[in-house]
Amino acid sequence: MDTRIAIIGTGMTHFGELWGVSPRQLASDAVSQAVVDAGLTKKDIQGIFVANMLSGMLGLQGHLGALFAEELGIQVPAYTVEGACASGGLALHTAMMSIASGKYDTVLVLGVEKMTDHSPEEVSSALMGAGSNEERLAGATFPGLYALLAKSHMQKFGTTERHLASVAVKNHFHASLNPKAQFQKSIPIETILKSPLVADPLKLLDCSPVTDGAAAVILQRKKTSTSSHCVEICASQIATDTLGLANRSSLLELRATRYAAHAAYIEAGITPKEIDIVELHDCFTIAEILAIEDCGFTEKGEAGKMIEKGMFTLGSAKRTVVNSSGGLKACGHPVGATGVKQIVELADQLRGRCGKRQVKHAHIGMAHNVGGSGATAVVHIVKSV
Repeated sequence: MDTRIAIIGTGMTHFGELWGVSPRQLASDAVSQAVVDAGLTKKDIQGIFVANMLSGMLGLQGHLGALFAEELGIQVPAYTVEGACASGGLALHTAMMSIASGKYDTVLVLGVEKMTDHSPEEVSSALMGAGSNEERLAGATFPGLYALLAKSHMQKFGTTERHLASVAVKNHFHASLNPKAQFQKSIPIETILKSPLVADPLKLLDCSPVTDGAAAVILQRKKTSTSSHCVEICASQIATDTLGLANRSSLLELRATRYAAHAAYIEAGITPKEIDIVELHDCFTIAEILAIEDCGFTEKGEAGKMIEKGMFTLGSAKRTVVNSSGGLKACGHPVGATGVKQIVELADQLRGRCGKRQVKHAHIGMAHNVGGSGATAVVHIVKSV
């Protein structure tokens, strides 16, 4: 991409079970923060890109671009982007393309989801809208699908339940340092291993929670930006795979992740070793293990062992820190907002604004956002300028 695009403002609500807080209020809070952070007014925004997955199914409201333009008082072109749990990453990519095309100079990307007002059965059924027809007819759920990936990995590489639990330990530790995380408490590995079984081998504490929340970023053409504390997006790549697991050649990787990450490294002109901080899509603990390997941070089959040894943890000897926000696992997973939250975390880290969880000397970051069981993968690479 020839056009240089900067992140000049970020905003994020608290993530969690936000009873009594409407999607309108969540959006308003996140966007207000981002506008102030950017030093702009709402009148400076030329386009709005809303990321959401479940509003049409759970809230019976699908016209979110117009809804939030009205709520925010910004009467500009507004778009809704849906790509399952990768909706946030796709919205960011789409917004970037709108700037690169010359259509806009300054745009807003908003991710928002309200999930906890609905029963677990309703949420689970709606989430399976990202699966294949065959999987739904078989009664599969996403914990069950990722359990299949976990079993395959364990059989091939000797990955253990303790390796899986180590992912949760790390991410809950990071979330304990994040005042906007859903779970701000460290959890010992024994507690995770003893938590109720959901889909063998995945236990309750191997799974990301149901979450409400919103996140927003303001993007601007780099030559337009006068901000002295912006972060530049230097790569944005998308890859897709089959919707269901049955049609894939291997259950030992998410091929879309591997393709998107490889393309992003080429676009940015870097290697995985140069990345300081990564926000990976850890909807389940096995998902982080797969992502670390598929993005090239370890050899295949090695990620679980390295995480158990304390690698990828804030303050460890390993250079790359993974999921400093707490990830989906502990910061929370309001599905349409997650990909935008990842960018908020990276931008705030590269600007040195993350307090107790600040990664020292962070200069290059990467976000990895997945839809479904890997049918869509979006990878962004950002750097401080």
